[in-house]
Amino acid sequence: MKTTQKIITIVITMVIAVFFIAGNTNAQAKKPWDIPAAAKSAKSTVNLKDAGTISNGKDLWAKHCKSCHGSKGLGDGPKAASLKTNPGDFTAAAFQGQTDGDLFFETSKGRDEMPAYEKKIPEANDRWALVAFMRTLKK
Repeated sequence: MKTTQKIITIVITMVIAVFFIAGNTNAQAKKPWDIPAAAKSAKSTVNLKDAGTISNGKDLWAKHCKSCHGSKGLGDGPKAASLKTNPGDFTAAAFQGQTDGDLFFETSKGRDEMPAYEKKIPEANDRWALVAFMRTLKK
């Protein structure tokens, strides 16, 4: 009887640990960004509705973002499961409700496991093209 109780205690402890870890991962994903007011109100240097701009953004997305964020921005890319933080759902109203400047800043600066793309994609117009493509990711 004692062995059975020990096994049950171990299993319950493991289940609680899994929920605790999952809860921490979600909490990290929801940590607000510290975006300066000037960055929030930044305006794009390209036409975000232009088909060529969106196409450029889609190409950049496939190269730099898709592996974590998925092809449709659902946070389900092949690398997503190995991340400590949830890459998020870019089709969600909360994400799409951010300003263009917010998205540009987040893409440019990165944080935690998200790289700073101002070095990987040095042309600001290209990072704005990513913002244009992100705006097409809707449910």
